[in-house]
Amino acid sequence: MIILSCLLSTGVACALQGSALSVSVLKYEPVPAEIGKYVDIWIKIENTGSGKSEDLSIKIVPEYPLSLDSESNAVKNIGILGPKSAAIHKYRLYVDENAKQGVASFDVQYQKEKDGAWVEETFEIIVGSVAFNSKGNVQIEGDPVKEPEVFMPGDTGTISFNLKNSATAYSVNINGEDFDTNARIQSATLKGTDGIEVVSDTYYGNGILGPGESMILTYNIKVDKNISDGIYYLDFSIIGSSHSYNNNWRIPIKVDSSSVRIVPSKPLKLENGKGTLEFDVANIHPNKLSSVSVKLEADDVDFSPTEYFVGSMEPDELFTIQVYGETSSPSDNYPRQLKISANYRNGLNEHEEVIDVKELRMETVKESSTIGSFVFMFLIAALIGAGYFLYKRRKQN
Repeated sequence: MIILSCLLSTGVACALQGSALSVSVLKYEPVPAEIGKYVDIWIKIENTGSGKSEDLSIKIVPEYPLSLDSESNAVKNIGILGPKSAAIHKYRLYVDENAKQGVASFDVQYQKEKDGAWVEETFEIIVGSVAFNSKGNVQIEGDPVKEPEVFMPGDTGTISFNLKNSATAYSVNINGEDFDTNARIQSATLKGTDGIEVVSDTYYGNGILGPGESMILTYNIKVDKNISDGIYYLDFSIIGSSHSYNNNWRIPIKVDSSSVRIVPSKPLKLENGKGTLEFDVANIHPNKLSSVSVKLEADDVDFSPTEYFVGSMEPDELFTIQVYGETSSPSDNYPRQLKISANYRNGLNEHEEVIDVKELRMETVKESSTIGSFVFMFLIAALIGAGYFLYKRRKQN
């Protein structure tokens, strides 16, 4: 009974652990897959679990313009795949001669054991034209231009790349053979990441760039409104003149939700129902903001101007504004809630937010009598005049 209990517990543990399979495309050649020719695709299936797969099989299901060289080669039985191990199988697909440049997809299915359920995943490869003997190489000239330079959550914007043929001469001699130095951009793709979507399609080019020539490609991107602040990386890939001239870059995108800060620079109060409020407005965002304006709102209080337009503000720029406020009920001394809002643009994106809610105090101040002051000054003047008259009369006597 003790031995049987141990065997049962061991079997349960193995069943609970089991195999965990993941499938991926290890590589494909040529890149891009050439129209009217075969492309070889290496499929990798890996067991990342702690148990083994007893009878593993994989299957490829291509979609037009891709097709198998033979249907009998669709399924490959790998057999036992132990834990922390992987298997690689090469498929050979044909690219239809009427295919267009772009992306082609295919499905890879795998089955852990015979008569078990098939699990399916979809993959893509790039279909392009033939390789060229040109030796020109395309590089990014300068930094990519981002508009806006720093994105806020929910923003849309653009990224522009200045692509330049880095060759300086019209030909180059390699091992005694002359080659031209023209460069081709067969395709250029910008891929997004979690929270950032690229909404522009892949660029497909048919022309050439001569030595030193350049072109600008622009892509539209959209930032999710729930994204966290930080730096994110987009993948920019180019299929060049030949397979050895393909390029891949990681493009950093900064997201920062900081915007405008509005701080009272004098006590927030109205004396006898009226007064002037003063605020310091600062741009704490890393790049320039435009069309910045400030609006104050409080119950039973009218403000002038109703919206204070500041205009463009550079990073860390400070601007002081004054807004006159007056209540129609000066005898009511209860404090009012003061809502401070800001409107601004980050690039072409308009933002409006409540910056803060403060307490606006109402104070009654006794004013000195104007008539009393006037009478007092009149009496002083009369006494001075009388004294001067008496002084002059005595002098004459």
